[in-house]
Amino acid sequence: MKAFYDFLGKVEAVLAGTFLILMVLLIVAGGVSRMTADPINWTGDFATCLFAWACFFCADVAWRRDALMSVDLVVERLPVSVQKLFVYLNYVLISLFLIFLIGAGSWLSYISRARTFQGIPEISYSWVTMSLPVGAALLLVTTLVKMRHAALGHAQVQQPAL
Repeated sequence: MKAFYDFLGKVEAVLAGTFLILMVLLIVAGGVSRMTADPINWTGDFATCLFAWACFFCADVAWRRDALMSVDLVVERLPVSVQKLFVYLNYVLISLFLIFLIGAGSWLSYISRARTFQGIPEISYSWVTMSLPVGAALLLVTTLVKMRHAALGHAQVQQPAL
């Protein structure tokens, strides 16, 4: 299972980087095409779609690497046992929020399935909205792994970012 989780992390990092690069290339191509008086109108729309997916992939990559911002000015002055309590409480709150996002995002994707993406008839808006439940599910898996590691004592207790 650890091998699959590590593999998933590598795939996420590659997808996040690829989507960010494609997003920049699309925006540049759209700008250049406007300057040549032959605009490609869909470049901004697809860049927006890639941005939605890249945001969630990048958030999970950062969460896996403990690279998210956290404010622990008060908590770090508390006893270790209370710090652990706050860590678990934060993991539970984060998990509950992500579970809500999975449900709400799935519902949003379902009800927007008939809506076209920026008026392009062949592409459903669900392709964009699915980034929410998929990204939240990936973040939830990472949160549960962090919670398990903290419970087993494999990880150093650190205050997670909210």
